[in-house]
Amino acid sequence: MLVVHGALGDAEQLRSLADALGEVGSVHRVELPGHGRTPLPSGADFGMALFAGTIGEAAQRYRVGDRPPICFGYSMGGYAALVLASTSPDALGGIVTLGTKFEWTPALAAVAAARLDASLLQAKVPAFAEQLRQRHEGAGGWELMLGRTAQLLVDLGAAPLLTPHSLANIRIPVRLAVGSRDDTVTVHEVEQVAPLLPQATMHVLRDVPHPIERVPMHLLVDLVRNFPRS
Repeated sequence: MLVVHGALGDAEQLRSLADALGEVGSVHRVELPGHGRTPLPSGADFGMALFAGTIGEAAQRYRVGDRPPICFGYSMGGYAALVLASTSPDALGGIVTLGTKFEWTPALAAVAAARLDASLLQAKVPAFAEQLRQRHEGAGGWELMLGRTAQLLVDLGAAPLLTPHSLANIRIPVRLAVGSRDDTVTVHEVEQVAPLLPQATMHVLRDVPHPIERVPMHLLVDLVRNFPRS
């Protein structure tokens, strides 16, 4: 199994989850370029195409015979995994997402990007800003990562990659999970997407917010346990 972090996250953030999922099988954390300790390759564009390709490379590396791995993607990591599955149908054996936002418009993207201002974060949530500074020191710095992420969101708002057509191409099992108290992703938008995927099920986690650190570990493990593989 692969586990992929979300925007502003890194592989270390998912260490506890990977350890807990060890009962399900072998687990490998994927760190997306430009995050944590993984610099952006020279000349590469920080975006969903690169992230999907990174997951695809990891999936090939950890493939067991003709069995591709399952991928758990948190937030943006889930979006990137679905983008991969929409273009490379055999890359993954299944996908579990948590807190993945599907509805992107220019207006929504502009609001989300505006929240990623480094000076604003330092002033309003200095502890979180310091956490980001330490987390992304090895990938060029947290301010650079914030700016790149803001532009990624603007690009998604202008041209979302997960459309009804691309979602219909994803024919592997998909489990879409969202917390009932998620203030980033609405239950309604996930309800709108689930029927577009040929093999999708939807799970609403009661009283669960967006930050993965605040999701009870047993709920995360339950999302993956007994997941059907293609």
